[in-house]
Amino acid sequence: MLKAAINGGRTKADHEAVPVTPEETAAAVIACLNAGADAIHLHVRSSGGPESLNPEDVNATLSRVLAVAPRSQIGISTGAWILPDRGARFRAAATWEVLPGFASVNFGEDGAVELATLLLSRGVDVEAGLCDATAAQIFLQSGLATSCLRVLLEPQEQEMQRALENVNAMEKVLRAMAISRPLLLHGTEATVWPMRDQAIARRYDIRVGLEDTLLLPDGTIARDNAELIKEAICPTRSSQAI
Repeated sequence: MLKAAINGGRTKADHEAVPVTPEETAAAVIACLNAGADAIHLHVRSSGGPESLNPEDVNATLSRVLAVAPRSQIGISTGAWILPDRGARFRAAATWEVLPGFASVNFGEDGAVELATLLLSRGVDVEAGLCDATAAQIFLQSGLATSCLRVLLEPQEQEMQRALENVNAMEKVLRAMAISRPLLLHGTEATVWPMRDQAIARRYDIRVGLEDTLLLPDGTIARDNAELIKEAICPTRSSQAI
């Protein structure tokens, strides 16, 4: 499975193709699906541009996206930095009127277990985001392991060897508990393309997009999300170039 991460916290100052408005987000979703993506991960924005979990912003963005891609796998971020107040984050998620197909919950963040439980109770599938072995332990102790859609291995280290050591540590925790959920592995910035190769070698799902990198493997700037998706499917450049 190939997931497109189309914007994250990026802005137009980072790359002009970063989708911010509901209209731009919907257009990017269609472009990525047409390029071969199987699922979409997006960060909802407010009308002013910052990331948002507020119901009016989630409803506006998902309404526009689902109007053009009604049968596609569309997920959103619930990162704690988007709405730092834990109670406000729960209240927002509890009042979304238009629901995503899935939501990513970072199990290393405060309130992650409760938020994931809330989302599951509303019929929203949950991706369990793990950044290290500690987050993996929290995930396993939550009792939600068998209820989640997939597990995301998301090392943040920029040196590949250290990133792989982190991945191996997370895998060790998951193996100890015989977790059988699908695994998705992706890097960020300098590790995106080498980690794509690792994911393929390990038979894991993969993820690319402007959230994770602006660059193609040869170091040139990608035109847009769709070009990154095409490169992930049919590599034409050495992943070591980055």
